[in-house]
Amino acid sequence: MTTAGPGLHEQVLDTLGLAITAGEYPRGSVVRTDEIAQRFEVSRTVVREVVRVLESMRLVESRRRVGVTVRAIEEWNVYDPRVIGWRLAGADRPRQLRSLTVLRSAIEPVAAGLAARNATPEQCAELTACALGMVATSRGQRLEEYLGHDIAFHRVILTASGNEMFARLGDVVGAILTGRTRHQVMFDDPDPAAVTLHVEVAQAVREGDAERAERITREIAVGALAELDVLAPDSTS
Repeated sequence: MTTAGPGLHEQVLDTLGLAITAGEYPRGSVVRTDEIAQRFEVSRTVVREVVRVLESMRLVESRRRVGVTVRAIEEWNVYDPRVIGWRLAGADRPRQLRSLTVLRSAIEPVAAGLAARNATPEQCAELTACALGMVATSRGQRLEEYLGHDIAFHRVILTASGNEMFARLGDVVGAILTGRTRHQVMFDDPDPAAVTLHVEVAQAVREGDAERAERITREIAVGALAELDVLAPDSTS
């Protein structure tokens, strides 16, 4: 029996998380800890640690004399970046991407408008640097480098809004953008028009033009939804 280092712990967690979010363990299913330990050849201590993480995400609950039971999807912490990543790795990816992109379209334009009112000079400078980084990496199929600047850009917008609830969604947006890139729900090079719009948002925030910042950010969100229609159409809609 292996005691397991962090790598094996992560492997067990990812395998179970992916299986649960993909529906391999339907609501009410009982996951036996001894079976998990045997399957992965790890100690019960490792299994308990993994179960605790899954419980923190509300994917499962432990009941005495019953075992580890899978919760209903309505109870999951769907804002957890790891849960988002697992769901985007499954067959339901198009619907999940659309749901998450609609969430972004509802929040980020408002956040951008607030950022234009509240951003510090340092945040304005950081936002401009992120936008220029996006421009610099938007050609030559440098999607991983582009992703880093893109995530940073949206984190600054959410943080600069001055609303702590919006700021906490930075990890969620980062998980969405990462999922799109890692699962090839992106063109080989980002849409030039969308890249330009990010530069214009940075300019609007820097100039304190809240109305323009909100309007352009909404335009970015509409474009992201249009891209999904092409790259990841939802067959259920």
